[in-house]
Amino acid sequence: MSELPRIKRVLVRGANWVGDAVMTIPALREIRRLFPGAHIALWTRPALRGVFRGVEFIDEFLTPEMTSLTRMVRSLRAGKFQLAILFQNAFRAAFLVWAARIPIRCGYRTDGRGFLLTHPVKVDGRRRRHQIFYYLELVAALERALTGSTTVNYVAPDMSLFISPERRERARVFLVERGVERDKALVIINPGATNSRAKRWFPERFAALADRLLERGDVSVAFIGSGDERSLAERIVAHMRRRPVVLTGQTDLDRLVEVISCAQVLVSNDTGPAHIGAAVGVPTIVLFGPTQHEVTRPFSERALVIRHPVFCSPCMRRDCPIDHRCMAAITVDEVYRHVADVLDAEIAMPVEVASR
Repeated sequence: MSELPRIKRVLVRGANWVGDAVMTIPALREIRRLFPGAHIALWTRPALRGVFRGVEFIDEFLTPEMTSLTRMVRSLRAGKFQLAILFQNAFRAAFLVWAARIPIRCGYRTDGRGFLLTHPVKVDGRRRRHQIFYYLELVAALERALTGSTTVNYVAPDMSLFISPERRERARVFLVERGVERDKALVIINPGATNSRAKRWFPERFAALADRLLERGDVSVAFIGSGDERSLAERIVAHMRRRPVVLTGQTDLDRLVEVISCAQVLVSNDTGPAHIGAAVGVPTIVLFGPTQHEVTRPFSERALVIRHPVFCSPCMRRDCPIDHRCMAAITVDEVYRHVADVLDAEIAMPVEVASR
């Protein structure tokens, strides 16, 4: 007999990085499908609430006090959860749900934590698949363990994020107030990469790309990024002849999702905003160098990867020890050509009426 109908309260330990969080969306949707009447709580970093605002598959965001194990356990225990699904691979996550006495605990057998889980799942290192399938397989393994089979959707995983008209309108007002022109297509550029300098294309090339786009006369260009990347934005602007809109450090994650949804094109390094762009349906051009594009590319037909194979890639390093040839091989001309192709193929809708 299936255990699924008896489970009414589900805890999901989510991913900690923006891109990873977006890639858990298909698995979260599958959890909702398997437990349609359950209360599903997502335990994640407070900042990541902005990614999941208004989604139909999460009922509650849980952010236990991170400074005290005792308080965290007490908070989790108060939730009276019957099932914990751990997308995060850390030992700490498994220890906390074990200490909180959650009866069913499912996660990958990583970081020496298998003995803390009632349903440990072995990582299949033989298959090199996109990251979204890593999370989907965990849900499928749990379903198989509880029912004997799985109905998880591997064929057409849905990682879309719906942005309401009200949120888009709020973003459009924000953009216009900061200089985005109403009658021009919007190209958003994300030149940073919070956890890796090796992922970054060069500031002078982002500057040249932005100048060429602005020279078209029908485009507004806006740079985005975290507050820590403000100096990078300033370096790029210093190389430019024209003046873009700089939103770096001016958006929390909630606002960033809304702003990206208003763009006609997003250009990004391999980092979180690229996955947001794909999820909200914006044509997204991603520049890949040291990382595995097959595994972490934005999972969307509207996402285009630009990369050039070199002998040392993917190295997965945070800093390049040689000449950064994987990113140096990407030219301004080819990136501009791809952006222009998208702009020319689409009806260049003004920012205030853009809708996807």
